[in-house]
Amino acid sequence: MAAQAAGAGPVPLPAGEEARTAGGGRVAPVGPTSPWPFDTGAVVTRELGPLALVDGTVLPALRVAYRHDGPGPAEAPQVLVVHALTGSADAAGDWWAPLIGPGRALDTARVGVLCANLLGGRYGTTGPTDIDPRTGQAYGPAFPAVSTRDQARAQWALLDALGIGRLALVAGGSLGGMVALEVALERPDGVGTVLPIAAPAATGALAIAWNGIQLELVRRLGDEGLDLARRLAMTTYRSEPDFDLRFGRALEADGTPSITSYLAYQGRKLAGRFDAETYRVLVEAMDRHDAGVGRGGLGPALARLADHGVRLAGLGIEGDILYGPGQVRALVAAAAAEGAHARYVELQSAKGHDAFLVEWDQLTAILRDVLAEALAPRPVIRPRAQ
Repeated sequence: MAAQAAGAGPVPLPAGEEARTAGGGRVAPVGPTSPWPFDTGAVVTRELGPLALVDGTVLPALRVAYRHDGPGPAEAPQVLVVHALTGSADAAGDWWAPLIGPGRALDTARVGVLCANLLGGRYGTTGPTDIDPRTGQAYGPAFPAVSTRDQARAQWALLDALGIGRLALVAGGSLGGMVALEVALERPDGVGTVLPIAAPAATGALAIAWNGIQLELVRRLGDEGLDLARRLAMTTYRSEPDFDLRFGRALEADGTPSITSYLAYQGRKLAGRFDAETYRVLVEAMDRHDAGVGRGGLGPALARLADHGVRLAGLGIEGDILYGPGQVRALVAAAAAEGAHARYVELQSAKGHDAFLVEWDQLTAILRDVLAEALAPRPVIRPRAQ
């Protein structure tokens, strides 16, 4: 991440913004030599006013944490990257760092790259740990029930504030892929290509079942339940071949199976950086995900992509047991059936669902290809048969 020069005073931020620490690491303020007023190279926040949610609830004050790298919308096409369940806005400096930057798959010499913390998140965007301006107390369990569509609308609220009216590409994995799809469906005239990675059109029963156990642990045990929920979740993020290869039947010095020790470490790690209420809000948002709800069904929803010439590239992951290749193929097939320019791509890996956070060589090749397509002229929009 960019860092403020030693001994220098704070650099003034654009109106309505402040530097924050998000997702670990030091956050630098906006530099005075930025080629675009909001090209931060660090995570900052912006106050955006009230936000109306899909169910009619009005969130009185929305703050969004974001990071933008590369040229602004007047100089180059823009890309939106959306993080997964417990991620932050710091894609370029943290969880997708190998993919974002000059000369990388998302080449910030050619495109601007924006990543914003999701609504209800933990790292800078308004969520359950924030103060409700109406009560002066933390929202906690009273935080509104948000959906992936609400999260997409919060992303658009930020994009509007930054003057980004068009995205060449919006991409994300898992929960981020669900939100990426909703970003495209909410304003298909503002998106060129959408890349949902390991994400379905609607959350399936098995994923909801796993989530339900996690949510029950969190409700009953709070942060201790968060630890246990993460341990359970990790068994769905990886694969049987990956666990067998990495751990097998190995034991720790105290006789604990190495896989059990690994899961305990992951649980403690998340409990140390996250909180139970935020986890609940985000998991419940995943459970509510259904692109067809309120749009007349999935077909009419995806027809919006066809009507506006939006390309869809669905990226499935071999061996993913959470949102497997079949679910991504189904999304692509449904979009193609409505006349959308849709194709399926598969990431070959033994890592399971989390492969989109570790398989850098394959992801680089896939993202380069999808971005090249996104920057090409849009397909001809042909009227669909009625």
